[in-house]
Amino acid sequence: MRFEVKTDQRRFSEYFSEIFLVACILFFGVLFCNLVFSLQKISRYYETNYLCNLILVENHQIILKIRKVINQRNKQRYGIL
Repeated sequence: MRFEVKTDQRRFSEYFSEIFLVACILFFGVLFCNLVFSLQKISRYYETNYLCNLILVENHQIILKIRKVINQRNKQRYGIL
């Protein structure tokens, strides 16, 4: 006569592997979301910085054009031309 004892080792290992897989997916999901939000903050900062520099350059060019016009008017007014 032969006796067999059923063990739940296979079911336990499948259950453990599923829990481990879900934990890994959650971990890498949270890590990826954190990375995305960090990159979004960095890109927003650099975009703002770039736009500010662009406005400064445009304002500088406008100021130079206004100075040229004012200098021409002053020269015309005093007959220097």
